[in-house]
Amino acid sequence: MAIDELGKFGVWRYFTGFTPAAARELEELGFGALWLGGSPPADLPVVESLLEATESLTVGTSIVNIWTAPAEAVAESFHRIDQRFPGRFLLGIGVGHRESNGAGAVKPYDALVAYLDELDAAGVPKERRALAALGPRVLKLARDRTAGALPYLAPPEHTSIARETLGADALLVAEQKVVVDDDAARARELARGTVSMYLGLVNYLGNLRRMGFSEDDIAKPGSDRLIDILAVNGTPVDVAAGLVAHLDAGADHVAIQPLNEDYLAALRALAALLPIAG
Repeated sequence: MAIDELGKFGVWRYFTGFTPAAARELEELGFGALWLGGSPPADLPVVESLLEATESLTVGTSIVNIWTAPAEAVAESFHRIDQRFPGRFLLGIGVGHRESNGAGAVKPYDALVAYLDELDAAGVPKERRALAALGPRVLKLARDRTAGALPYLAPPEHTSIARETLGADALLVAEQKVVVDDDAARARELARGTVSMYLGLVNYLGNLRRMGFSEDDIAKPGSDRLIDILAVNGTPVDVAAGLVAHLDAGADHVAIQPLNEDYLAALRALAALLPIAG
C-alpha cells in the first residue's frame, strides 16, 4: 500500500464505533483512513460496510489481536475484503497486552513472528499489513516483515525514535488522542477516563518510562503533564498543532482518536485547520 494513499490524517475508534454515514462524512472532510480498534474478531466485521459507503477511504485494523484471531481465519477475511475492495484495506496486527493475552509460555515476539509466517503462507502481502510496535525490537520486525508500524499511546518523541528505527521508507502511523475543549480541567477529566485505563499495562508503562516520564507521571490516574501529551487538549488550533507535531517528528499519517462525546463535531473543527491533503 502506497503511503500517500492514506493521506496525512485518519480517525481511530473502537471497531463498532463508525457508521457508514459517518464514514462518508469523514471522507468528505478529507480524512484518508478509518482505524478500527478494540481487537476486532477474525471475520473482520464492519470493514466492508464502511468501504462500501465510501469511494477511496482506506480502512485499517489497529489492531487485530494475534491471541484471539487465528491467522488463517484473518487471512481468509483479508482476501474476502480485498477481492471486493482492492487495495483499500490494511491489516494491522499486534500482541495486545501481557496481562490479558493468555499467551502462556509463548513469548509475544516469537508469537508475532509465527503469525506473520502464517500470513505469508496464506498470501497476505507484506505491504498490506502493519504491526503494533513500541520498542526497538518490534519496530525492526515491523520494518522487515510488514509495511510499517502502528504505535499507540506514545508522544511525538517516540514518533521520532520510531522513524529512526524504521528508516525512511516504512509506514509510520502515530495514534493521538485529543479533546477539543479549551477548559483544561474539564478536558483533562475526560481524557483521564481513557488514558488511565492504560496505566496498568506494562508495555505502555515501559515505553512511557523510556520517553522520560517519571513514576509520579505514570501512576494512576496520570499527571497533568502526561495527560496533556497523551490526549492533546485545548482549542481546535491547539489540538491541530499537537497533531502536526507527529508529522514533524516523522510520522506519515496520524490516527486521531477524539475523546469528545460528539466526536464528529471535534473532527469537523479540526478538518478546517489540518493540512489534510496527502
